[in-house]
Amino acid sequence: DQFARELLISNGSNFRVAPVNFLRAVPNKTPEGVAQMVALSLMGTRTETWPKDQAKNLAVFFSRVGYKSTLEWKEEIVYFDQTKSNGEVTIGTFPDGTTARLLPDRDPREAFADWLITPKNKWFTRNIANRAWSWFMGRGIIHEPDDIRPDNPAQNPELLALLEKEMVNSKYDMKKLFRFILNSQTYQLSCIPRSKKPEAEANFAEYPLRRLEAEVLIDALDNITSSTEKYSSPIPEPFTFVPEEKRSITLSDGSITSPFLEMFGRPARDTGWESERNNHPSADQRLHFLNSTHVQRKIEQSKKLKAILETYQKRPRDLVDQIYLTILSRLPSEEELRLVQLYTQNTPPAAKREAAVDLIWALINTDEFLYRH
Repeated sequence: DQFARELLISNGSNFRVAPVNFLRAVPNKTPEGVAQMVALSLMGTRTETWPKDQAKNLAVFFSRVGYKSTLEWKEEIVYFDQTKSNGEVTIGTFPDGTTARLLPDRDPREAFADWLITPKNKWFTRNIANRAWSWFMGRGIIHEPDDIRPDNPAQNPELLALLEKEMVNSKYDMKKLFRFILNSQTYQLSCIPRSKKPEAEANFAEYPLRRLEAEVLIDALDNITSSTEKYSSPIPEPFTFVPEEKRSITLSDGSITSPFLEMFGRPARDTGWESERNNHPSADQRLHFLNSTHVQRKIEQSKKLKAILETYQKRPRDLVDQIYLTILSRLPSEEELRLVQLYTQNTPPAAKREAAVDLIWALINTDEFLYRH
């Protein structure tokens, strides 16, 4: 709630006051455009589906946001432009129908922020609780998680109310909310469905099997091979070449990408919609993991995997164990050991390393590595 308030009411240079970048990054800097982005991000709703008067009323709270550039390249100042009030007192109407007097010398954004983060106001709490559930479960209690509207009700209103209550009781501590969800029986269910009916999926009867997101997948691959990715920015903000130790999940700019991230569905963040990310497997993705030089170089040039192969080359069972622990974080089952032994029993000593590399290739192509399960 404090984070959201700072995003809404901060003023100053985007170089010095980080939260103002929330309003600076809006493609449409009109009051209507700002209101549309605020509603999507912090209320989980799309103003395009609202009655025109309701959307217009929300825009009033952002009608005095001013923008001005400086002599510094790419610097922009976000500020409260009091001159836009014309010295008049106006009445602002919130999305729930309540009103507030907007004095000419007070930023209307403050009134909106005060209304938004009040625990009794469900707009904000419901949105964050529903989004958090969606991040962990692959589906919102209200689905899509950024399309909350009267004719798109919660699948389980009692569950959503429980999460909202937990948020309020924890004073909007996100870690506590995450812990609450992760320790639930629902999150810990098996990914093997007991029913193929759509009602089972909508009511979270099993954990949804989902492929890892593009950024998480490449970071996992880099982690097990001790390799890095090279990213560069077309605009040097704050640098042209991204440090190689920087993980993909920390890339803050949607324009900084790579062929891998694009192939595996990382969104360009043009709309802000959760559905902009395409996480559906494709033939190109499968082929990339099966035989691309990109993955091959990571495996064959990996100092981490090379050290494992050299350390355990005379102890085949220990070598297999270490490969499984490195890639899947578990020991192999007896059946898996039997298959590995069948594959390697006629392998000449000179080809033992190639057989171990084949095992590595096989494990990174398993659903166990590629999917959340």
